[in-house]
Amino acid sequence: MWRTLFKFDVRAYTMVGALILIWILFGVMNDTFLTPRNLSNLFTQMSVTSILAIGMVLVIVAGHIDLSVGSIVGLTGGIAAILSNWMGQPTIVVILGTLAIGLVLGMLQGWLVAYKAVPAFIVTLGGMLVFRGVLMGVTESMTVPISDPVFALMGNAYFARGFGWLLAVVTIACFVWNVMTKRRSRLKYGFRVEPFPVMLFKLAGFSLLVIAFVLIVNSYKGIPFPIIFVLALAVLFALISSKTTFGRHIYAIGGNMEAARMSGINIKLKTMMVFVFSGLLASIASIVLTSRLSSATISAGNMAEMDAIAACVIGGTSLMGGSGKVSGAILGALVMTSLDNGMSLMGLESFWQYLVKGSILVFAVWLDISNRSKNSAK
Repeated sequence: MWRTLFKFDVRAYTMVGALILIWILFGVMNDTFLTPRNLSNLFTQMSVTSILAIGMVLVIVAGHIDLSVGSIVGLTGGIAAILSNWMGQPTIVVILGTLAIGLVLGMLQGWLVAYKAVPAFIVTLGGMLVFRGVLMGVTESMTVPISDPVFALMGNAYFARGFGWLLAVVTIACFVWNVMTKRRSRLKYGFRVEPFPVMLFKLAGFSLLVIAFVLIVNSYKGIPFPIIFVLALAVLFALISSKTTFGRHIYAIGGNMEAARMSGINIKLKTMMVFVFSGLLASIASIVLTSRLSSATISAGNMAEMDAIAACVIGGTSLMGGSGKVSGAILGALVMTSLDNGMSLMGLESFWQYLVKGSILVFAVWLDISNRSKNSAK
């Protein structure tokens, strides 16, 4: 039974163990880290990286990369601030306009990659520079404040504590239903299933994590509103990637593009769509970030693409394409944000943060390549 349990997704267990060690380390070194207030703020901080990582998973699984998402966050956030402050548009117009700009930017880059065969690295590297330059131009390199109280709620509001428990019950119930449905389906068709005690152990572990999360955030002010964005998008794109034809085609393209082409998959359209999703999610992240800061700056989203890529790789997404999960990217985002938060609380200089995060990214890629080499040698 134990061999079956720990054989299941070793990398996920490794990341959970690493996250626990990080929290224990920073908790011992700084009394503030494990307080409900700081952990609630940590979950809020991870929202931007998580949203970007969700879109980045699809891009990387398809065998590409998107270096422009940080600049799209900055540019669309600046446009949101201009629409709200300088033009006085209502909140719904600001949100729709911001999302439309992100979608168009993603579509433009996806069209260049898919239909004009320009490498994604070059397209998005150019986009990173161009979009940052446009942001400086449209904002005149100034910080644009946002005074709309409705817009500000999206990044700063908290749900009532009762909502947290309701969400916990619904989440656990859905997870149990999903696991039991899969088990019955596999038994029906004669496939092997894990021992029943192992399944119960996993269900209990997941339930305890959900309850612990709700207890932590409710000990401060309740569930932060940005976390609802993350959860909703994570569930949506997890379903898209695993339950739809589009998702299966993306994995096929990243796994073996020539085989996907021979199978009749419209590679160009699917490739463009992953960049559309990436641009759209970047604009959602910009709304959360701009709302939380109540302003747009020319440095907003700077290096956010690196955090998103690192979150995906740490969470098990292979840079070679063809494999990766949204849930792993969320876990990776939590690891990256925990490192940022902990080192900031300790007062470490910023260069240490770059050193640590860069080293972790290289180690995660090396681990992925090493595992692939071992599997291919078997």
